[in-house]
Amino acid sequence: MPGVVEKNGGAAASGFKTLRVKELHPTFGAEIEGVEFPNPEEEQFREVLAAMAKYGVCVFRNTGMDDTAHVEFSRKLGELDDIRPYMTNGRKMRYQYYELFDAGNVDEDGNVIDPNSPKAQYQKGNALFHVDSSFNPRRASYSLLRAYELPPPGHGGNTDFADSRTAFDELPAPLKEELLEKDYAAAHCMAHSRKRGAPVFFADIDVESQPMHLHKMVQKHEASGRMNLYIAAHAHHIEGLPREKSDELLQRLMEHATQEKYRISVPWENVGDMIIWDNTCVMHRAGGGTFAGKYRRDLRRTTVHDASSTAWGLNDPTGAKRPGFSLGSTNQEPQPVAT
Repeated sequence: MPGVVEKNGGAAASGFKTLRVKELHPTFGAEIEGVEFPNPEEEQFREVLAAMAKYGVCVFRNTGMDDTAHVEFSRKLGELDDIRPYMTNGRKMRYQYYELFDAGNVDEDGNVIDPNSPKAQYQKGNALFHVDSSFNPRRASYSLLRAYELPPPGHGGNTDFADSRTAFDELPAPLKEELLEKDYAAAHCMAHSRKRGAPVFFADIDVESQPMHLHKMVQKHEASGRMNLYIAAHAHHIEGLPREKSDELLQRLMEHATQEKYRISVPWENVGDMIIWDNTCVMHRAGGGTFAGKYRRDLRRTTVHDASSTAWGLNDPTGAKRPGFSLGSTNQEPQPVAT
């Protein structure tokens, strides 16, 4: 039945004419039914955008989309990022489209990767709460993650989300005032989160020598008009602060924003399930499970370049390059790349 929101075990009129909405948390996240993928009518597409602005994370079950439909639908949301910064050291494409990012545990030949492999070590950083592409000069808005193949039920692999808008709303008043007054910007770096996730494997990586890009830590989420705490595991330091104070403040903010009361954990149920989230108002992380090293968990993601007034942060868009961090196809030292 369109136009219904299920909430607290009941139902209430939602204002949506073409969608059925099941809220997943009191402040964010919803499971949406009724979308005619991959080509919804204009009215329905506008309602999907409205649901994204309200909930930040929307789950769509059994979309029936293949790679082509996934990419084509994603293009309706804006200009897409692509994987070319990472195509170094002979690494092969797994997909037909540059716009599809590999978010699974499958190697170039379709085999489950060894948990000790370079790719698995690299992916450990994904288990930290982050936002996609904050390490780029132009950040990401939407990410669209689709299940192509899933492990058997009961082996984990959820994707977790944190509501950084409500986390900002509920900051202690003195801290909120400091953030608004100082208008801090954080320097984001992909190598930083990779090294945090797998410090032994990446012990020889000098994060200070890697590309970093600046984005303000408190921003208005333009789609909803709400203020948002824009932080992530990629945040290496706060510009202009002594390192000790910077580390302390970043840790305090991350611990606050990822409290259980601000989180949801979304299970993958079916091939064709898709989760769309807005990186400018939520954080996410990959959940673990007993599937690692045993079963294929092939997830594929498109990433939309942000088009808001703060998309480029404090970075110069003229001649800007996207930093990559590629492991190549063999067990070798990761190499920074840019395009």
